[in-house]
Amino acid sequence: MSTSRKPRTARPPVVIVGAGRLGGALALALAAKRWPVRLHSRGDDGRQRAKALGLKVATAADLRRARVVLLCVPDAAVPSVASELSTTLPRTAALVHTAGALSLDSLGTAKGRARGSFHPLCAVSSPRDSLAGHAVAVSTRSRALRDVLRRMAVDVGLQVLDVPESHRAAYHAGAVMSAGGLVSLADAAVAALGAAGIAPDAALAALLPLMRSALRGAEARGLSGGLTGPIVRGDAGVVAAHLGALPEEVAPLYRLLSRRALRLAGNRLSPESRAALERLLRP
Repeated sequence: MSTSRKPRTARPPVVIVGAGRLGGALALALAAKRWPVRLHSRGDDGRQRAKALGLKVATAADLRRARVVLLCVPDAAVPSVASELSTTLPRTAALVHTAGALSLDSLGTAKGRARGSFHPLCAVSSPRDSLAGHAVAVSTRSRALRDVLRRMAVDVGLQVLDVPESHRAAYHAGAVMSAGGLVSLADAAVAALGAAGIAPDAALAALLPLMRSALRGAEARGLSGGLTGPIVRGDAGVVAAHLGALPEEVAPLYRLLSRRALRLAGNRLSPESRAALERLLRP
């Protein structure tokens, strides 16, 4: 969805439950766009963090007025927090979690209450991190709540991805691969440089700029256009040398990723080069 046009939806009162990194980042971003947002935390530490960020702490009256309640709590706590809030919130207040892997059922049975999820695809390490420029996965069965969540995303600067409930696991797996999986891939690359006698700290310092340049290439030219290395050049000799030099636990990952790269290379390879690479890369 393009974020250039803002949906004409009012900014209803929002309460964010949880004064951690994501809760703080969302509250700051919404407050900056003049959303009536309050931050709710049962602990004194959370309330102090909210005040330190310049955010308003939710009162009992704020909870009664809320129309959207965002749960920025650990995944395991979502069902219990939702159950507790359901007994005090008015039915007009929608419950929305921010967990990528959880279904709407984790918020309890609907019983007339709108339920949704709002999962920013952003690694938030501080409540002062900006969410702008990232994407957010939105899921809800309520058209009215979807409009509000879209308005929220647009104001914060997030690109909306509509995720059907039946495909949530596939969506979340892709998100995990692009973040935690990328870190694991970097670990494997550091291990490969370790086989060349390069210390882990030096290896990581050298590889991170290379990884960033690869991501810039994919961003500018797409996945296929951003592909570099011996696979897209059809250099079977280099690939064979790599497989012979890699640590035993890294070589299978190299084969798997290279087979994926072979598909991305498409028709840029001659039939002879492709056949030679396919022979080398068999599991």
